[in-house]
Amino acid sequence: MSGVLIVTGTDTGIGKTVVAAGLAAALGAHYWKPVQAGTADGTDSESAIALGVPPGHVLGEGYRLALPASPHLAFRAQGLEPDPARFALPAARPLVVEGAGGLMVPLRRDPPWLMIDQFARWQAPVLLVARTTLGTINHCLLSVESLRARAIPIAGLLFVGERHEENEAVIPALARVAHVGRLPLLDPLDAATLAQAMAAHIDLARLRAAMDMAA
Repeated sequence: MSGVLIVTGTDTGIGKTVVAAGLAAALGAHYWKPVQAGTADGTDSESAIALGVPPGHVLGEGYRLALPASPHLAFRAQGLEPDPARFALPAARPLVVEGAGGLMVPLRRDPPWLMIDQFARWQAPVLLVARTTLGTINHCLLSVESLRARAIPIAGLLFVGERHEENEAVIPALARVAHVGRLPLLDPLDAATLAQAMAAHIDLARLRAAMDMAA
């Protein structure tokens, strides 16, 4: 889908919010999180603003759920049933969409509705965010297989963490997926350091092309 990029991770807490915010700011895109599970410590939309996305480019979530858990549990805790209509992509373009958790996180248990099922409905390219550390080969290859099984286009693979030459070489080769860069761990992490790192380390031109954006 032209002008849309989905950002997901091979696991939770992997850095996809930082990546999604950094990309939205660097590409001049809007940021949207369709479902936020856990609000007591702030939201990912608030983090996106703190990391440089203009407030006017941060779109309201489809759902804000209080419980910091898998969305299906957070929905249940509030007595809610997720409505597919509220997962329709906003019209704003370009648009960076941050998924909740990983690919197989359930939005609903019965009948099953997983995050990856929603990605298949959107048919927009997916950027897979992964750690560089031990275990990432298995997580990445399984994630790529799952995306391909549902004919979901893959924009590339972006690593977060300390440099690991072998993992960063073998995973793109085995998965046959483009390596679009590695975002180092930033200290401090703020809008300025993130913008500098995105420009220095991430192949923004390739991601623009995946979104069918003009250079």
